[in-house]
Amino acid sequence: MFKILLALHLLTAIFVVGPLVHITTTSARGLRTGDATATAAAARGTRIYGALSILVVILGFGLMSQKAPWDKSQHVAEFGELWIWLSVVLWLIGAAIALAVLEPALKNATTAIGAGEPVEALKGRVAASGGVIGLLMAAIVFLMVYQPGS
Repeated sequence: MFKILLALHLLTAIFVVGPLVHITTTSARGLRTGDATATAAAARGTRIYGALSILVVILGFGLMSQKAPWDKSQHVAEFGELWIWLSVVLWLIGAAIALAVLEPALKNATTAIGAGEPVEALKGRVAASGGVIGLLMAAIVFLMVYQPGS
């Protein structure tokens, strides 16, 4: 079961978090070009992949609760380990920014572009949100690989 959960955790991280980071870090392009279709697609993708990212966390918890293949007397990890709880906190922050800041800003930009209104005020919020999300997800990958405190 360990190997199946590890594979599913890694696959969802690649195929869900990867597109989430790509969409969020490139979403400002639609504002710069005034492309309402691009900003609408970025908002939709941010919402979908942001919500689906919970699967990575759920599979990670499942993986963590498995008996360690290298020592059957212990679990793979415990929530109290620094790299685990810090990764969850960083994911919560990233998901909150994606779903509560970036996605609404992209929806507002789509409406404004469609109405011919300026979107200058939203460019900074969209670009900064995408950048922060990318950095948070990169930090999580670092924590998963390095596992400080273990």
